[in-house]
Amino acid sequence: MTRMIPRLSRQRLLPVLGLALALGATAASADGRDDAMLKLASQSGCMTCHHIEPGGKGPQGLAPIGPAWRSVAAKYKGDGKAQDTLTTTVLKGSNPYDSHWKGQASGLAMPPNAVAIQAEDAKALVQWILQLGPR
Repeated sequence: MTRMIPRLSRQRLLPVLGLALALGATAASADGRDDAMLKLASQSGCMTCHHIEPGGKGPQGLAPIGPAWRSVAAKYKGDGKAQDTLTTTVLKGSNPYDSHWKGQASGLAMPPNAVAIQAEDAKALVQWILQLGPR
């Protein structure tokens, strides 16, 4: 029996699969429905202080402790250093005297989270956050 479907070489198949995965990840990221990233964020404690959407309330109806991730994505859009800067902030924390979220978040600073999340996971999470688009 002859084969009617042409065989794709590994060199041709891998880029096609990679593109399909990237397009799927981008679509999932844009609407904030990336289950793997949401699970990572929840297990790492990020969702205690942050929401995806702006306007969420923090404890006792106060402003949320940390900024909404769509607000973070908007603030850092086009900033080529955002990935590294925010990954460092996640792992090492932020300076309470240098907060630029006054009035939008009730927390003074982000605590260091290197004990709660691995550097590679923090980088992946920040990358996902930065890809979140406006609603």
